[in-house]
Amino acid sequence: MVTGIHHVSMKCGNMEDFQKAKAFYCEILGLPVWREWPEGVLLDAGNGFIEIFNNGDSELRQGAIRHYALADTDVDATVEKVRQAGYEILTGPKDISIKPEPGYPARIAFCVGPLGEQIELFQAL
Repeated sequence: MVTGIHHVSMKCGNMEDFQKAKAFYCEILGLPVWREWPEGVLLDAGNGFIEIFNNGDSELRQGAIRHYALADTDVDATVEKVRQAGYEILTGPKDISIKPEPGYPARIAFCVGPLGEQIELFQAL
């Protein structure tokens, strides 16, 4: 039986994109490297992993996944780091309440990562 999400995987079209993606997730978002091998890296996101492969050989195509969300303890501070690094902030930070009642309050923001992926930063309030 499924017990949760183990990892999200991304494939870079070239080594330059791989280095940019690894720097974004490690240096800007602060995720530590859990495992690394010649074709990629697995980053520890706390309750799951982000896997980045460096062995792509073509242009990246948009898939069916709209975005993924990372749990965050301070969305505003993370947004500022992402913005200062030159990445696009799409939405927020803003407070929301996920329905139904009683609502599930959260502070969220969306940004675009180095591979064009949309990332939601999610802080439960």
